[in-house]
Amino acid sequence: MKKYVALGMAAMMALSLAACGGAASSTAASSAAASSEAASSEAAAAETTGKTWVIATDTVFKPFEYTDASGNFVGIDVDILAAIAEDQGFAYELNSLGWDAAIAACQAGQADGMIAGASITEERKAAGWTFSDGYYTATQSMTVAEDSDIAGFEDLSGKDVAVKIGTQGAAYAESLKDEYGFNIVSFEDSPTMYQAVLGGQCVACFEDTPIMQASIKDNGLALKVLENTANEGGDYGFAIFNTDNQELLDMFNAGLANIKANGKYDEILAAYLG
Repeated sequence: MKKYVALGMAAMMALSLAACGGAASSTAASSAAASSEAASSEAAAAETTGKTWVIATDTVFKPFEYTDASGNFVGIDVDILAAIAEDQGFAYELNSLGWDAAIAACQAGQADGMIAGASITEERKAAGWTFSDGYYTATQSMTVAEDSDIAGFEDLSGKDVAVKIGTQGAAYAESLKDEYGFNIVSFEDSPTMYQAVLGGQCVACFEDTPIMQASIKDNGLALKVLENTANEGGDYGFAIFNTDNQELLDMFNAGLANIKANGKYDEILAAYLG
């Protein structure tokens, strides 16, 4: 640099070189910072890239998880999980096991997490469930046959009412049965529960409102949701049962926030709920 000074442009070149030197130093520092950030991102990605998380879910809980006419396993839960995994860069295997089997698989360490329209409750937290942030808010309602003369809870006295084991619908029915004097009959899955009402074995069933509405609409079921029977509702959450899987829960929460912010979440809901 000194030989440029010898050309008689000492003052001007000194300023020029000082400016260039500052720019070069700034560029070098920025490059180093970017490289460091990229390395950190790659290292973080490497920690999760090598692992395939096993996620358990229900078999039929339309529109959150179900098999469509083409034989594809689809639904709001399925698409939300896929969008979050893409956003966070992790691999997963989704196993459709059924409600009870999904819980058992997580508790036994055969699955890392569960997404199945699971309502976030204090009872479940006390039983070892660790939930994500809520990803959907749903109420529970009572459904009867389309030609039923049952108009409300007061008409259930002495009659059999269907519920799906371990659900908020079942818990809602349990909270009402003594007051209104009805009997509860439990079923393993929603379609069987619906058939009990359609076939006359039970006069009503309790189910998450969006699930019941979607099932009636898409399958042409001769059932109706009684609008005056909904409770206050609550949030669905993704769940883990082992603190070793906290990383998965953290990624779910981060990804959920991102897909809500970029509009992907609303696109998913619109595709299934209109």
